[in-house]
Amino acid sequence: MRIFQLLKQTISAVCAIAAVCPAYAAAISSGELARPEGARHYLLGQPAQASDAKLPLVIILHGHGGSAAMEFGRDKIGDPAAAWLDVVEREHVLVLAPDGTLGNDDKRGWNDCRADAPTNPKTDDVAFIGALIDTAIAKYHADPQRVFISGISNGGGMAYRAAIELGPRLAGVAVLSALMPAHSLCAAPTHALPLLVTHGTADKIAPYAGGEVGHWLMRGRGSGVSVDESVKIWRELAHLPATPQVGAIAKRDPAAASSVIRYVWGSDPAQLQVTLLKVDQGGHNQPSISHRLTWLWLSLLGAQNGDIEFVDEAWRFFKDKRVGLAPPA
Repeated sequence: MRIFQLLKQTISAVCAIAAVCPAYAAAISSGELARPEGARHYLLGQPAQASDAKLPLVIILHGHGGSAAMEFGRDKIGDPAAAWLDVVEREHVLVLAPDGTLGNDDKRGWNDCRADAPTNPKTDDVAFIGALIDTAIAKYHADPQRVFISGISNGGGMAYRAAIELGPRLAGVAVLSALMPAHSLCAAPTHALPLLVTHGTADKIAPYAGGEVGHWLMRGRGSGVSVDESVKIWRELAHLPATPQVGAIAKRDPAAASSVIRYVWGSDPAQLQVTLLKVDQGGHNQPSISHRLTWLWLSLLGAQNGDIEFVDEAWRFFKDKRVGLAPPA
């Protein structure tokens, strides 16, 4: 046993110095919650080595037509969200991917705040997410002070709704390729939260400048305000200064058309912050270095940026934050 512990310490030291760590497979389990609308399914990623310590919880919400299996790379699409499984093991985090329910277009999704999206399901997904948090705390040792939500597209819209209606239970939210609704079923947000927004300027499904959401294959998806207006709503709620810190992220491929500029309101990573990762010429997808989409999906969704690993950016934004951060005086 002593030899094994010394070996682990040596490996950890090498990882810290070289920034290269061995890949361990996260443990993935399947679960169900009984809800008024019927059983709701989720997948949970846990560190391979069990621990009694309380762990941060990240709930990841798939887009319209997606699934929990897709989020964990158990689908032929090879979704970049599967990079969360690397974070599970490397950072000792619980990552929970629930399934949405079917709307009237027979596609799985979420009941976000868009009043003009008739294809959204009608389930009480806020209550479902609340129940998932309760389950993760009671059953999987999730830390109630470190509960985060990340969502893409319709899942990003649902993350915005959770931020509005479950805000006091959350330590931070990350939204990817999603807009605040132009016509909302929900009240205006009143609880300031750390928020990371990532959006491509060439997104043709959720336009950066706002407007109708969807395309010729996807009708009835409602409309949203611009990304800049979405960010402003949360930045003003947090009483953060109007002028952000701005920095360009280094391009990995100088010939690539896409690039990323980071805008940060709030200087302390352990306090309230709002961050925008503006992906110039990026499409309706998740930036990733290691999880690249196929040409077919790129033709439908637009260019995928390869300068950042969105999942690593989201976790870096989340990791020092806790429930209950107050706006600056």
